Amino acid sequence: MMIGPVGRGEGAPGVREDAAEVGEAAAAAALALVGRRVLRVGTDLAEVDEIRAVLARQPRFATRVFTAGERAYCDVPADPAERYAARFAAKEAVLKALGVGLTGAILTEIEVLRAPSGSPSLRLTGRAARLAEEAGVRTWLITLTHTRTLAHAFVAGLGPQDG
Repeated sequence: MMIGPVGRGEGAPGVREDAAEVGEAAAAAALALVGRRVLRVGTDLAEVDEIRAVLARQPRFATRVFTAGERAYCDVPADPAERYAARFAAKEAVLKALGVGLTGAILTEIEVLRAPSGSPSLRLTGRAARLAEEAGVRTWLITLTHTRTLAHAFVAGLGPQDG
């Protein structure tokens, strides 16, 4: 996972190694803002224990909410609930940025992708993509972080390049 441009240093107590990735991804995100207007923002927190409980109680939850790619990434570690919670928070943050609730789009239409460097990105399809297009959003920036108990996502929808 990646935290924003102001991250905690390596070895900070309680911070997972993959939660402290900043560097090149943060610089690229800052450069993407040059000449673009931030049109929409959204943020969300998800409790890891709640996601863990839903995954245990409702086996179909993962397939209804997450894409095959997201499930493949989340199901690898010893405790997939942390990764699922971060992705769920991202989906809700996008819906908030678009000004719609959980019924505004099918959650699998909002996919969190992961670059080889570990930095996240978003791919929207279907109604979610149409809502973003209607809002003028051309590019999304996303940052995710999680601990054993909480996951946080922040998204910014950018307009077209100026000029």
